[in-house]
Amino acid sequence: MTHILKYLGVSVLALITTSASAQTFTCYTSTDGDYWKESTVFASEKAEGQPIVSVNGDESVMTFKGWGTCFNELGWDALQVLPEEKQTELLKRIFAPDGDLKYTHGRFSLGANDYARDWYSASMVAGDFELRYFDMTRDLSTIIPYMHAAQKQNPDLWFWCSPWSPPAWMKINQDYPVLSSRYNKMDRRLDYLLHRNSDLKARSRDKFPDWLAGEDFFIQDPRYLKAYADYFCRYIEEYGKNGIPVKRVMYQNEAYSYTAYPGCPWTPHGAAVFNAEYLAPALKAKFPNVELYLGTFNTNRFEEVDGILSDDVMNGKDIFTGLGFQWEGSQIIPQVRNKYPHLKIVQTESECGSGTFDWRAAEHTFGIINDYLGKGCEEYTFWNVILCDRGESAWGWKQNALIRVDSRAKTATLTPEFYAVKHYSHFVTAGTKLLGAFGGRTGETSAMVFKNPAGKYVIVAGNRANAERRLTLKLGGKYLEMTLAPHSFQTFVEGD
Repeated sequence: MTHILKYLGVSVLALITTSASAQTFTCYTSTDGDYWKESTVFASEKAEGQPIVSVNGDESVMTFKGWGTCFNELGWDALQVLPEEKQTELLKRIFAPDGDLKYTHGRFSLGANDYARDWYSASMVAGDFELRYFDMTRDLSTIIPYMHAAQKQNPDLWFWCSPWSPPAWMKINQDYPVLSSRYNKMDRRLDYLLHRNSDLKARSRDKFPDWLAGEDFFIQDPRYLKAYADYFCRYIEEYGKNGIPVKRVMYQNEAYSYTAYPGCPWTPHGAAVFNAEYLAPALKAKFPNVELYLGTFNTNRFEEVDGILSDDVMNGKDIFTGLGFQWEGSQIIPQVRNKYPHLKIVQTESECGSGTFDWRAAEHTFGIINDYLGKGCEEYTFWNVILCDRGESAWGWKQNALIRVDSRAKTATLTPEFYAVKHYSHFVTAGTKLLGAFGGRTGETSAMVFKNPAGKYVIVAGNRANAERRLTLKLGGKYLEMTLAPHSFQTFVEGD
């Protein structure tokens, strides 16, 4: 009996402390293959261990705003494999306010991303600076129906966007990727463009990437820059006409990924010019309520981010509401926050894994969430929420998702990663304050202490070790002691 109780995540000492002064918590525990098991836990006035986190209840590291996901063509295709009633069930689990994940926002790309069926943009006619032939056909047949289906479960969903690649004719290589590959048709002789004029080598091998682009892949000509800012505005306008409220834009997805799929490197100066002199003025004139965030940053080079924000063209211009980080970008959030404390910080894309759909991938995601929220990110956006079979993209990359569809059997499975996310998102909703945190991306154990809008404690804890771990939290005048099973996630929610 003691063994069973401990592996539900509660010590026997905690369970027998049932005096009138005890705080009651409902505990939800997940281990590999055994998810979301419910038990009752009591906090007491004494503790056996030293607290790893102590809070009074009035701290506030940040106030969380919401969870979201990206809307991609291959996600829509995976959903369409399933019977209609199953589609509805899964969308409810993801987006409904009373569902499992309670997502509140969505991200989409301007044109193709790496989980599109293939390359496309809304401007395929070279030299069309007036965007006379702007074409939303692909979005109207895939992405927008996907969003409408999600909106049926949560009519208050809001959306933000960024391009992976500009229209190919606006780039110096006249193609959508950055580098040639067997997965694209780019002329391999143009690969040298990435290094042309480049002496920007890494200071050490632990910097990402090992080299930087020597020039902007976007053509730095006023006609092109203006047309591209107008391109953003056309997307916002057309999505708005179709009932999709776009609240925010970012100029580029991962300017520091040099890819075989859609991408576009920018130098700090080029990014500063486009944002300050073209995109920001266009938004202010046409869509003044749409926020401009700077991102998405996937580099751990602070000087690159700082280079944009401190460029001479900025000249004191206050055009950005915040900044978005993903992948290696998480490493420089403390530096950015220290120098630019007035800018909000959001996480923009969860890491994708390699198509394993296993518990190890779930533990990785669990740690990443802890890392970003612990650094004060007030929003978190996941990548693919649903994929078919091996999770393979049109560019040959296998990735994970929270829901895996078997295209032959026409069935869907909630992956371990689904539950890693649910342990956070089901109870850490908009308006919940982070009070304190322990652990991070790679530590064996972690714990985050929140207070929800109702004033109740919510604790999310994890153990990635092969042996059980015992953690103690001090919550005001009470102690919550937890015995965490090996490789487990737990959420504790204070009762009335």
